[in-house]
Amino acid sequence: MEGAEAGPPATFGAWDYGVFAAMLLVSTGIGLWVGLARGGQRNADDFFTGGRQLAAVPVGLSLAASFMSAVQVLGVPAEAARYGLKFLWMCAGQLLNSLLTALVFLPVFYRLGLTSTYQYLELRFSRVVRLCGTLQYLVATMLYTGIVIYAPALILNQGLTGGRGRGRAPRSPGWTLYEHAEAGSLTGGVFCSDRVGHLGVATVHGSNLHLVHDRGDFDPDPRSRYTFWTFIVGGTLVWLSMYGVNQAQVQRYVACRSESKAKLALLVNQLGLFLIVASAALCGIVMFVFYKDCDPLLTERISAPDQYMPLLVLDIFEDLPGVPGLFLACAYSGTLSTASTSINAMAAVTVEDLIKPRMPGLAPRKLVLISKGLSLIYGSACLTVAALSSLLGGGVLQGSFTVMGVISGPLLGAFTLGMLLPACNTPGVLSGLAAGLAVSLWVALGATLYPPGEQIMGVLPTSAAGCTNASLLMGPPGAANASSGVSSSRVEADRPALADTFYAISYLYYGALGTLTTMLCGVLISYLTGPTKRSSLGPGLLWWDLARQTASVAPKEDAATLEDSLVKGPEDIPAATKKPSGFLPGDEAHLLSLGRETNL
Repeated sequence: MEGAEAGPPATFGAWDYGVFAAMLLVSTGIGLWVGLARGGQRNADDFFTGGRQLAAVPVGLSLAASFMSAVQVLGVPAEAARYGLKFLWMCAGQLLNSLLTALVFLPVFYRLGLTSTYQYLELRFSRVVRLCGTLQYLVATMLYTGIVIYAPALILNQGLTGGRGRGRAPRSPGWTLYEHAEAGSLTGGVFCSDRVGHLGVATVHGSNLHLVHDRGDFDPDPRSRYTFWTFIVGGTLVWLSMYGVNQAQVQRYVACRSESKAKLALLVNQLGLFLIVASAALCGIVMFVFYKDCDPLLTERISAPDQYMPLLVLDIFEDLPGVPGLFLACAYSGTLSTASTSINAMAAVTVEDLIKPRMPGLAPRKLVLISKGLSLIYGSACLTVAALSSLLGGGVLQGSFTVMGVISGPLLGAFTLGMLLPACNTPGVLSGLAAGLAVSLWVALGATLYPPGEQIMGVLPTSAAGCTNASLLMGPPGAANASSGVSSSRVEADRPALADTFYAISYLYYGALGTLTTMLCGVLISYLTGPTKRSSLGPGLLWWDLARQTASVAPKEDAATLEDSLVKGPEDIPAATKKPSGFLPGDEAHLLSLGRETNL
């Protein structure tokens, strides 16, 4: 197979920008149509949950499309190109995540009818725990969304400058993102991401593809970047923190018409995730074969591994105007879905957790206006984070998973303690959150300051020997190796003892470390300070209670309401006693009085 030349960089043409602009116009139009032509949102429940009347398939496709953002489009192929097909084990971790979400977290959140998942923390523990969870979520989501918005800028940078230098988040897609989140809210996000989710393009180009079996796939060493155990343990818990308890995703599947429809949405989402990860990993292997003997990272055609994919598209489709633009449009469409939903979720959490408890008399219309204003504020903050994301090391995929693991991992531990361990109390969960965040942040900062070497991570070998004019870009032979040898010896002398042990563990374990630390510390402190009595907890707060409710009778296809489903279970409710469609299950006064009434 012919290697790629280290010649002039390929760039986007007029047709490519035309296709990209058309996608932005369509996305903006969908948001405006949902938000204006259909009458807008009448109350906060319509704005945040679509009136809880969405179908399973659009919600499932929306869940999957949200993780087909530019982070996945760029990050997964780059990781597969550097580390091999072992990345496909991620599919197993995603499957375990979907099963655990459907069995444990979804039933609790759906039957409680919560608009904000952090309302649960107040019902189960205290308002202080809820505020801690809310703040951690807002920080994590803002950082993650900023990285998601930044990632497509790498594609534009590759198309504009040929990869020389790092990209900046452009303002026009950012404005489209705000209109999409502000005007269309959740319903617009679901249907827009459903629409653009059909724009996937997968291309295989090459011959004599030969993959060497990696015997390290089942290596239990936590320092190995990607192994079977890394994805099964670390990957599952990271995905669980993003699907099981993350506001942006919970907000979507609780918007389904019934609990069974919500579970079906998770199944549809899982099928989509399989296709996304498998296609992206295959693209990575194609890139490895295509550039194996002329690595563009070595020849400086690109400045970061995340630019492998846009370079491959430009090299392969340089004679097909518009196709690279379609790739750019697909990457941005997933980013719009992810970012708009995240911004909408941050606004929902702020309204439910910070504003409504302090101003309970606000009219629904005013709450909608406040929510739209918050969307603008959070969107601007995310764009600021995107502008700073060029300082990231390790790639956009590692950066996004690190943020979610370090901050959301301890939150997953808090929700798990609340739902599965009746004895856990407020001092226990607060201590656990603090300990989990401290430990996971410690190892993440250590890995950033003292990154592990390529030999420990298992990077596949590449070279620039097959480039026809590599010497024009790489300088005199051996110069790079000589300078790197001096630098590496100096770095080795300054590295602490933990640099190649504790700090070198795979970034996918950060979330697991935070979750397990939170749970262990929470259990210990709870029993030392006096465990909570199970009889003092309101109905529906423990997963074990819900399991007993549905052990003998399967739930019917009815939308859940807070008062009905918690007292009897959805299967026992006569049709005449159902609440009207305008009933808002997330009413705070009713939620907080529920536990007190049951203890009288």
